[in-house]
Amino acid sequence: MHPALSILLPTRGRPDRAEQFLRSVAEMSADPANIEIILYVDKDDPASHAIDCEAIPVIRIIGPSLTMGGLNTACYRRSTGDIIVPLNDDMIIRTPDWDRKIRDVHDRFPDGIYLAYPNDLHAGETFPSTPILSRTTCQRLISPYPEVYAGGFIDYHLMDIFKRLQVLGENRVVYLKDLVIEHMHPQYGKAETDATYRRRGPLDVGDDVFIGLRGYRQKAAQRLASAIKDQPSPDLPDLGKAPLLPDNDFLAVGHFLNVFLADGAIPLHWRAHLFEVLTRRHFLKKYKYPEPAWQYKLLKALAPLLKWPFQFIQKFK
Repeated sequence: MHPALSILLPTRGRPDRAEQFLRSVAEMSADPANIEIILYVDKDDPASHAIDCEAIPVIRIIGPSLTMGGLNTACYRRSTGDIIVPLNDDMIIRTPDWDRKIRDVHDRFPDGIYLAYPNDLHAGETFPSTPILSRTTCQRLISPYPEVYAGGFIDYHLMDIFKRLQVLGENRVVYLKDLVIEHMHPQYGKAETDATYRRRGPLDVGDDVFIGLRGYRQKAAQRLASAIKDQPSPDLPDLGKAPLLPDNDFLAVGHFLNVFLADGAIPLHWRAHLFEVLTRRHFLKKYKYPEPAWQYKLLKALAPLLKWPFQFIQKFK
């Protein structure tokens, strides 16, 4: 039997869009009999309680409103598949036999340690908006979707672990350029802003948590490296508390320089990317979204130039 896929799907206030996504799963899957959908809906969102898919089994969880990490964790704990695929209700699968392509990646790694991700037609190879993991990887990470992440940065969290694993000598990241799962987000001009987007805010929180878990992610990468080498795994530290980030612009930029550009445990190009993203978000949040101040506009314009030296050096390392 083919490895089974578990789709984790938290949704709120968008039954029509969620069912549109589910139709795309049914229509584009090569082996729908080996797919399950774990649906989490808030108990105060009765319009979403009846979301269903005739072609694929739906396991429905109705519970309290949780963080994004909590929602994905609740779905993961109810899943049974060999491959875990966290998706959003504002995505549409565009590639026929998408599940077969994911299973092909799964079969490439007998030890089960990998991070695969599709093309969302926006971020591309930069980061995984859909971080696909094996159950083996999830078990090694213990908490693959930390509940302390209220909104964004879970994708960055997982990518950072695998970038650290790359520096440890194991490149287990697979970008599936030809597998398209389109992200129909208002930020990309592909949908209207609705109550669910407004509820989460224009900038998903998670910057401080992401920075605070840097040491945690290093230990997580070491656990994966140990699993690949069939060696005893180090324990993971406590998640701890997120640090307060500097409000002063100069202190913030200096902090990000120290935290990311000086971190030799991740590749140079990833250091430059994280520095640019976190610094840009600092200005974006501080100086009025969606019309940020000149600092943000300047940084966005200079971002390719800031990254280029690190990308150049990385090629010759």
